[in-house]
Amino acid sequence: MLNWIGIAAINMAIAVALGAFGAHGLKNMVSAQQLEWWQTATLYLFVHALGLLLVGVLIRFKSATQTTAWLLQIGIVIFAGSLYAMTLGAPRWFGSITPIGGILMITGWLWLAVSTFRLGQVKT
Repeated sequence: MLNWIGIAAINMAIAVALGAFGAHGLKNMVSAQQLEWWQTATLYLFVHALGLLLVGVLIRFKSATQTTAWLLQIGIVIFAGSLYAMTLGAPRWFGSITPIGGILMITGWLWLAVSTFRLGQVKT
């Protein structure tokens, strides 16, 4: 079993580093639109890394499945990765894969909902 808490922490460290690089290193090197792509990628990376941290804890308590974590992680890589790549010069058509990452992240959150209901371990 993968350590999703550790993977989430690595994602968060990467988000902070890439956010700082975007704010300081790219500011005068890319267009305003490219900088916006970078900021969007960093925001989604950070938010979903925090979510992945929660999912990692839930997995440890057997209240979620690894499928949720995989969907979120692959979604993060595709969504944020494609935006980072375009900012750094990848062709614009590369952005056509960005929504695939978004769909995987949405599916991950929905899978969390479905799996927690199925596991019957959601306590209110």
